[in-house]
Formats: sequence, C-alpha cells, structure tokens
Amino acid sequence: MTHRHDQKNRDVLTRTERRATLSLAGIFGLRMLGMFLILPVFALYAKTLPGGEDHTLIGLALGMYGLTQAVLMIPFGMASDRFGRKPVIYLGLSIFALGSFVAAWAPDLHWVIIGRALQGAGAISAAVTALLADLTREEKRTHAMAVIGSTIGLAFAFSLAAGPLVYRWIGVPGMFLATGVLALLAIALLRFYTPDPGVSAFHSDAEANPARLKDVLRHLELARLNWGIFALHAAQMAMFVVVPFALLRAGNLDVEHHWQVYLPVLVISFVFLVPAIIYGERHGRLKQVFVGAVVLMLAAQVGLALSLSHFWGIVVALLAYFVAFNILEASLPSIISKIAPPEAKGTAMGVYNTAQALGLFFGGMAGGWLAQHAGFAAVFLFCGGLMFVWLVLAVGMKPPPRVKTQMLHIGPIDELAARRLATRLTVFAGVEAVSVLPQEGTVMLKVSQTGWDEEGVRHALYGES
Repeated sequence: MTHRHDQKNRDVLTRTERRATLSLAGIFGLRMLGMFLILPVFALYAKTLPGGEDHTLIGLALGMYGLTQAVLMIPFGMASDRFGRKPVIYLGLSIFALGSFVAAWAPDLHWVIIGRALQGAGAISAAVTALLADLTREEKRTHAMAVIGSTIGLAFAFSLAAGPLVYRWIGVPGMFLATGVLALLAIALLRFYTPDPGVSAFHSDAEANPARLKDVLRHLELARLNWGIFALHAAQMAMFVVVPFALLRAGNLDVEHHWQVYLPVLVISFVFLVPAIIYGERHGRLKQVFVGAVVLMLAAQVGLALSLSHFWGIVVALLAYFVAFNILEASLPSIISKIAPPEAKGTAMGVYNTAQALGLFFGGMAGGWLAQHAGFAAVFLFCGGLMFVWLVLAVGMKPPPRVKTQMLHIGPIDELAARRLATRLTVFAGVEAVSVLPQEGTVMLKVSQTGWDEEGVRHALYGES
C-alpha cells in the first residue's frame, strides 16, 4: 500500500510544480503569441512603409529577431546561473518589450529592424527552462517541458489564424504594441505567481554545458537534426516573405481575410499530427514517419513554386506544408532526447534552439533577397533545396532508439560511489544507458519505452519494493 501511495505521489505534480509549469508556460505563450501574430501579415504591412519597396529589407525585418536570439540565448541561460533566474528573465522581458514598442512606433522599415533586433535580444528561453528545472522534480520535468512545448505550438497555430483578424482591428503597429504589453504582463506573472526557486542549481538535462559543447557539435546524428530545425525554420521565414502576396494576387484575397485559408488548413493539419506521432512511437517507425514528413515538405515547396498563379494550388500546398511542419516540429525534440547522451541533453537542446533561431534569420534574409532579385518562385525553390538536403541527411540517419529519458534524484554522492552505482544499474532489464551526475545528485537513464524494470531500479536506489 505504501509503495502504491508513494508511486501515486510521484506521478502527480505538486502545487509548486503546477504553479511553475503553468506560469512559465504562460510567459512563453504571451511572448510567442505576440511574435507569431505578425507572421501572416507583416510582409504586406512592411510594403507600405518607407523602405518596404525592397523585399530584402522585409526579409531582414522578419528574420532579425532570430540573429540576436541565437547570439544571446545561451549566454542568458549562463547568466541566470550567476545572477539568478528571475532577474535575468526580468531583464530579457524588458528588452523584448522595449523592442516591441520601438517596432510599434517605427516610422520606417529600418526602425522596425532595430525593434526586431531588440525583441530577439530578450533571449529568455534558456533562463526560463533553467527556472522550470529548479522548480520541478527530475521525475516530472519532462512532463513540465512538454506543457511549455504544447503552449508554444498552440500559440503558433492560434496566431496564424487570428493574425489577419487582429490586423483588421489594430494593424501591425497595434500588434507590436500589444506584444510589448503582453511582455509587461509576463513580468507581473513572473513576479507575483511564479514560485521563487530558492537555491538555483545547474541541470544537465535543461541547460547548456560549455564543457559538453564540442562533443555535441561532433555528434553526427545530432548534426542531422540541427540542420533539420535550421532548414525547417529558414523555410518558414522565407515563405512568409512571399505567401501573403501570393494569396493576395492569386485569390484576390485581402489580408484581413487570409484567416479563411489559414484556419481550415491548420485544423486539418492537426488531424494528421497525433496519429502520425502515435504510429511512429508505438510501432518503432519514427524514422519512416519523419522521412515521409520531409518528403511532404519538399513536395509542398515545389507545389508552391508551381502554383503562384493558382489560388487553390497554393491552398493545397499550404495544407501539405502544415501537415509536414507539425509532424517535424513535434518529432525533432523527441528524437533529440532519444539520441543525445543523457548528461548532455541540455547542451544538445541549446545547440538545437540556436540552430532554429539562426534558421529564422537566414531564411528571412535569403527569402527577401530572392523575392527582390529572382522572383517569388525562386523563394520556394530555395526552400525546396533546403528540404532536399535535409531529405538526403534524414534518409541516412539511424532509426531513433525506442527509449525515453528517466531522471531520478539521489542526493549528493562522490565520484567512486557514482561509478559503482552506474555499473549496478546497467544490469536491470530495459536500461540502455546510465549517467550518474554526482554534483547534481541525479541519475539519468535511457530506458525502453515499455517493460523496463522500474521497481528494480528504484529498489537499488531507495530500497523501495
């Protein structure tokens, strides 16, 4: 009875963990909602500003956020180890709000670019993740991270559908202004609702470790995935330099009504997401689902290039794009966690997130330049080229192991005892890899998705039976 009661307690988030998870997911959501709202309408708005006759500058304005984000993301996380989580997040949100207000006021596209650079400079994601790790038990951290990931995904989907409607009411300057206000609300949420972490510690599963950086960068399978997230978001940003114009020209659909395309396309695309992920995970076919999604993404880019003068062709290609995008966006972090060394998971995710931000910048720049100098079709052919390279890399990847990461807290332990414990744990059924981290008092396991000997492992660690 006691064992079952303890197991039930471990499976439930504590009140502090719920507050931490919900509030930090809310902070991510408020921040990303404002960022994503402008995506489907910004290019058409930018065209009306001084400087907007140059698509290169439009692309730079869209992508500039990614450059400063990529440069400052990991340093912000490291600063939070030294100066505290909340002070660093306050600073980042304040910089982000300032950038939003600058972009809202901007009299020309050059000032919008400055505002977007400031928005990206508020690079709080690593610090927020570290704070979440401080406030959650190892056993529940993956669940908490998944809530945040889902919040970001929902913010993206909602924003694409709602952006054109919000544009009708307040315009892009109003969106930037609302984004700044949301950032200030996020500061209030952090101050008054998010629990204080007490003592902050380094968490290998959630933070980048410079000592592990070289190993992660040399890891071939991780490099394939880092290219993938770079290409996925480069194509996303390049596309939205062009797609609003394509819908306007091919369908004579003004920007306030673009939601009539995005909403049904997104809803239908989500119908395919869950079955695809479940099939891949449960049947060990994740590589096949993943490669198939890359093929679909390549087909969507080619379809967009060929359909620029055909409204319904654009709609069908966008449906294919969002089906593929949702599957890939959901699969990539899962595969990273399966193949990254347990003790370097946080570093692997830091590199992955940096590659994603660089993709946003590169895609905006390249898409804008190509739209200006080679035409809209060239933008989609460029995106298709990125997908073709990714397809070659994805076909050659090893099938992801059917494992999951399990973290258990053991308290302080010396190096010799850690080595002995790691050796003992490798004998249990379903345990594929063991990392014992003495300084963090944590055991990180790669275990089979089903059938691993959890009771035996817990008995070895805690004397439970």
